[in-house]
Amino acid sequence: MASTPGILTDWPWTPLGSFKYVVLAPWVIHSTYSHMFGNEGTDLFYILVFPFLLWRMLHNQVWISLSRYQTARGKAIVDKGLEFEQVDRERDWDDQIIFNGMLFYLGRCILPRAKTNLTIWRGDGLVMTMLLHAGPVEYLYYWLHRALHHHFLYSRYHSHHHSSIVTEPITSVTHPFAEHITYFMLFAIPMISTLWIGTASITSYFVYITYIDFMNNLGHCNFEFIPNWIFSLIPPLKYLIYTPSYHSLHHTQFRTNYSLFMPIYDYMYGTMDKCSETLHESSLRKEESPDVVHLTHLPSAKSIYQLPVAFASLASKPHTSTWYLWLLWPVTLWSMMLTRIFGGSFVIERQRFDKHRLQTWVIPKYSLQYSLSWKNEAINRAIEDAILEAAQKGAKVISLGLLNQGEGLNSYGGIYVQRNPRLKIKVVDGSSFAVAVTLNSIPKGTTQVILTGNLTKVAYALAFFLCQRDVQVVTLKNAEYLKLTKSLNTTEGKVIHDRSYAQKIWLVGDGLSKQEQLSAPKGTIFIPFSQFPPKQLRRDCFYHHTPAMKIPKSLENVYSCENWLPRRVMSAWRIAGIVHALEDWNEHECGDTMSNIDKVWKATLRHGFQPLISED
Repeated sequence: MASTPGILTDWPWTPLGSFKYVVLAPWVIHSTYSHMFGNEGTDLFYILVFPFLLWRMLHNQVWISLSRYQTARGKAIVDKGLEFEQVDRERDWDDQIIFNGMLFYLGRCILPRAKTNLTIWRGDGLVMTMLLHAGPVEYLYYWLHRALHHHFLYSRYHSHHHSSIVTEPITSVTHPFAEHITYFMLFAIPMISTLWIGTASITSYFVYITYIDFMNNLGHCNFEFIPNWIFSLIPPLKYLIYTPSYHSLHHTQFRTNYSLFMPIYDYMYGTMDKCSETLHESSLRKEESPDVVHLTHLPSAKSIYQLPVAFASLASKPHTSTWYLWLLWPVTLWSMMLTRIFGGSFVIERQRFDKHRLQTWVIPKYSLQYSLSWKNEAINRAIEDAILEAAQKGAKVISLGLLNQGEGLNSYGGIYVQRNPRLKIKVVDGSSFAVAVTLNSIPKGTTQVILTGNLTKVAYALAFFLCQRDVQVVTLKNAEYLKLTKSLNTTEGKVIHDRSYAQKIWLVGDGLSKQEQLSAPKGTIFIPFSQFPPKQLRRDCFYHHTPAMKIPKSLENVYSCENWLPRRVMSAWRIAGIVHALEDWNEHECGDTMSNIDKVWKATLRHGFQPLISED
């Protein structure tokens, strides 16, 4: 929102929220009906408006994903943090597409010449469109843009756009409604002019709008990819095409580089930033080397859309079941096939904390695959390749998230150290810190807890430390009781087998059954110690998050949620790797190895991480 919002700031359909696309429904229905049952010839332009809007959305989404992927690799021009506030502000980037679509439909119905069928192709109309853009449109936009930086208009309108110092492709269309009206009037000059003189075509409209989208996205993508040799080979190009670094200076300096897509008017009127060429050269750099890598995987096929490099609005919220993603099943199937073909890990986001460079990598494997024993070899090979790649890039620590560490899969990451005894990078499975977080989530004064679910490394450690603190561990199954007593070798009475369900503090892991949940007394507190949360079946009970903590404000560039966790909350397994690097601990924490629980907990608090549950 602008600092002092003016009239026509909000979009007319803002009150409709997620149902805003209903404003297009009458036009889509009418165009479809006219095509199927109309007596007149088929009007291709009228039929193709809606598919063209879908194309524009896809085009923009490709740029969003590409931009986030490249900046996650450390190729950002403006190397500052992107935050949730900007993600929320730019969430409705598709409003301008809806607006343009409505104007296309209206123009076809109102303008006399638009009512006649447009030809598919006219070369003279396309050339005229480009010339009209290079002349009147670019010139008028330059002076309009300068006017928008006058304090009166800037505070009421344009400051909303400049709230984003770190730009993303969709920043280009994040403007108040009034600004978009003005911009469309400018961009309509070539379209209406060619229509009026009879040289317009469907192709010229398609190419022109796609060109505008392409250049807008290019200028705001925040990574440089246009090489220097192009301008050395063809010097006049520097007046005719801007670069991402050229426009990024406008967002950091504000009073320079006003041009739309062609810098010629900045050269003519002396508003070109003197740092434009040097910034362009320095922005063409290699990808950044991480200090800490968190290695995760895809929980489900649909989770591909909730990655930071995918749908920004979904990534900025905790993962939930979203019904409309089922409509994208062809894309989902295609993405699964691609991951099967390529199979290598890829970076999805990066942060910076206390001069340490953090990255999150994803192995394109799904939770279902981890349950298939015949897939273990392929999964382990992918994990090991990622570890060796991270080591080659100079990372100090790699933490294993979700199912990338497990007893049956890789002995909690221990096999990678055994296979590579000279491995310099430290492998962290995060079990010690997961135990610490779970122990500190138990209410003070608790004397009995139920421990149920699959008995993992974390479960055995929890039982051990609870017995050390004179908290009685209750198991619901005799098999669990026998395994724990044999492993812990505790005195009689520290671990008991009881099915009375009288206890209200439950430590639960994977394998918690529906019957067990329904048998718990009212007011039971379920505290997961597993990577995945239990399905919440009881409204009269309380469910904690999986082991996690709030992150300090100094941890920058956090703009997505980690799986099902709230904003600015990280899993214990991910935090464990960060703290391991911050403390410069020189040992692996994987396999049968466990770090000192108190030492890990105190170090984490010292670095500013905070518990989700107050100790009070």
